[in-house]
Amino acid sequence: MKSAVTTFANQKVLVLGLGMSGVNAARLLNRLGALVTVNDKQKFDDNKAAQSLLADGIKVITGSHPVELLDEHFALMVKNPGIPYSNPMVQRALELKLPIITEPELAFEVSDANWIAITGSNGKTTTTTLIGLMLNEGGKHAYDAGNIGIPISQVTQTAGPADTIVAELSSFQLAGTTTLHPHIAVLTNIYEAHLDWHGSRANYVAAKMKITANQTAQDDFIMNWDLPEMHELAKQSHATIVPFSRQGAAGARATLTAGWLCFDGEQIVPAADLQIPGTHNIENALAAIAAAKLSGVDNAAIARVLRRFTGVKHRIQYVTTIAGRKFYNDSKATNVEASSVALNAFTQPIVLLAGGLDRHLPMDDLVPLFKNKVRSIVTFGQTAPLIEATAKQAGVPVQTTKDVTTAVPLAFAASEPGDVVLLSPAAASWDQFPNFEVRGDAFITAVKQLEGEQA
Repeated sequence: MKSAVTTFANQKVLVLGLGMSGVNAARLLNRLGALVTVNDKQKFDDNKAAQSLLADGIKVITGSHPVELLDEHFALMVKNPGIPYSNPMVQRALELKLPIITEPELAFEVSDANWIAITGSNGKTTTTTLIGLMLNEGGKHAYDAGNIGIPISQVTQTAGPADTIVAELSSFQLAGTTTLHPHIAVLTNIYEAHLDWHGSRANYVAAKMKITANQTAQDDFIMNWDLPEMHELAKQSHATIVPFSRQGAAGARATLTAGWLCFDGEQIVPAADLQIPGTHNIENALAAIAAAKLSGVDNAAIARVLRRFTGVKHRIQYVTTIAGRKFYNDSKATNVEASSVALNAFTQPIVLLAGGLDRHLPMDDLVPLFKNKVRSIVTFGQTAPLIEATAKQAGVPVQTTKDVTTAVPLAFAASEPGDVVLLSPAAASWDQFPNFEVRGDAFITAVKQLEGEQA
């Protein structure tokens, strides 16, 4: 962290919403001498984070978001990324022309580390993890942070000028950035996602593109050149464009060529050596290779990482094999596009576990994948009727059950040796779980119990 940050000293700052990012933002601001007020809608008696901050001497207001709080003339609002701009508190702040940022922006403003920032509809966490592993394997000192689950405002207090922060950034986080300026930015892909929050696809894309908004020609912007939209979006950036391509797109620097993952024509590792399944993971690996090479990591270090990396938890994560069936946890697949990627990752017949929060989004795109890839489906949650209808349209047998835990033995019974049993819900978890991680852990627990019963 910069040694003498005075920007926030004696400034009244409102941290709106807690969670890990809000707690760490509040603590960082307090350390920097700001006059911090935290406002969270969860009641104080049930709010351990608020209790902890109060013990640190930080002003805490809980139980609701009182708009009149903004009459206290704050200089800045640090907003939880999940709170939409339609929130009354945020709307009032906008009316008052109060600057509103998210926690990554705060972290960047006080950081003196190098930054590599990664965003995209899918593949962010895997790409972020790979880049961090490659940099550390290559003798650099890198910290993974951001949407990957580690608050950047926590990491930035440790990371110094010789270190690199590898930051996974969601569209929600990027929407609240103004000065963010990574020296390397990565855009893995863009699909339809979070339109209920952003209001339109144009707003969603604009939020993603803030990752490169402050870059210059001395910076690098790594983009997926297999997607035609990227060619147009690249024109909005002042950075040096570094394309990657799995499909042989002209001009790409990180490529899949004759079965090898390459950079600037140099062979780095055979695609067959990757431990993570699916063509989408080839794309993630190519994006990571580009970032690592631009950071000065040698080919041998990159190859070692790719040969031993078995995946990120909850993202097509191999769990175990039971009686010839391989079980995979892809709880992070909270939309149709992510589940489509998972289904396309396997050549074996699949027994699919799917279901979750109903956002009233169509699932028609899953029909051909169900028809060609899936042996049977077990569904649960609010979207169960929609998935059941989609399965019947594809002519695939389907069972409905209570939740992911009860789905596991049903899926095993519907499978055959050589099959993949895959949790890839195609829906958010919030109808039954606080987040996709808890849902994935419930799946893993149920699989391990099944394994014990079958032993």
